[in-house]
Amino acid sequence: MSVEIRHAYADVNGVRLHYAAAGAGPLVLFVHGFPEFWYEWRHQLEDFGRDHLAVAPDMRGYNLSSKPEGLEAYGVRHLVEDVRALVAHLGQRRFTLVAHDWGGAVAWAFALTHPGLLERLVIINAPHPAVFARELRDNPLQQQASQYMLVFRSPDAEGLLSADGHKRLRRALGEVWEQRFSDEDRRAYLEAWSRPGALTGGLNWYRAARVGPPTSDEPSRSLSESSSLPVLEVPTLVIWGERDTALTTGNLAGLEQHVKHLTVRRVPDGTHWVVHERPAEITAWIREFMEKS
Repeated sequence: MSVEIRHAYADVNGVRLHYAAAGAGPLVLFVHGFPEFWYEWRHQLEDFGRDHLAVAPDMRGYNLSSKPEGLEAYGVRHLVEDVRALVAHLGQRRFTLVAHDWGGAVAWAFALTHPGLLERLVIINAPHPAVFARELRDNPLQQQASQYMLVFRSPDAEGLLSADGHKRLRRALGEVWEQRFSDEDRRAYLEAWSRPGALTGGLNWYRAARVGPPTSDEPSRSLSESSSLPVLEVPTLVIWGERDTALTTGNLAGLEQHVKHLTVRRVPDGTHWVVHERPAEITAWIREFMEKS
């Protein structure tokens, strides 16, 4: 039986967030990264909508959601509050949070800020802030892999990424774009990327955080330079595609020192886009974790 995906808007935290939702029951919230939008989670919405309220928002700056002006509006504290306010708008309190890439960065910050609101946390190829700070500072492989962040923070980024029909974004998705996506999927992404202000909105997450490898002008920057972050006690599943060219497996080293109840599932042949490469397995792994935790 197919599950209907419905669309709605929430006016929260000074912005209007578009979201897709399916089903009813305990909330599972899915948060995308760059250059994605709610559609990244379409398969999970259909599955979890059978027995949960499954919700995937367009985060601020993306697709159909508000695109506020100014970098300050894209600070991590605002992104965390967007999630909290959306959950309250949905009439929920405790929930399961699933997130990828930049969404994962927000999810780590949310879990560290509001652990009492989370039943459990699922992170897909997104580094813990303290571990990422270490890797950017000490690991030459991660420093090299993160050079693209400096490009994304530059004033030329929109022009570079939109040129030739968003060629660079299409190439970044690699085999997923060429072999995994249907024509309908490709049209949906090109439409989302082409909305006025959408590329700037997503890129402003990088610019506001000033995250990236060290340069001659500044040291490396992660979302947290603090070594005194609390140990996270929320049950956490980390799924990691080991062929990720942007985030090395060094980001898994020592993670257990920061997360008390940690489960790690490595995907040796998975890339940064493992959500698209292994959608059925991703869903099954999340469900298995939810049942055990």
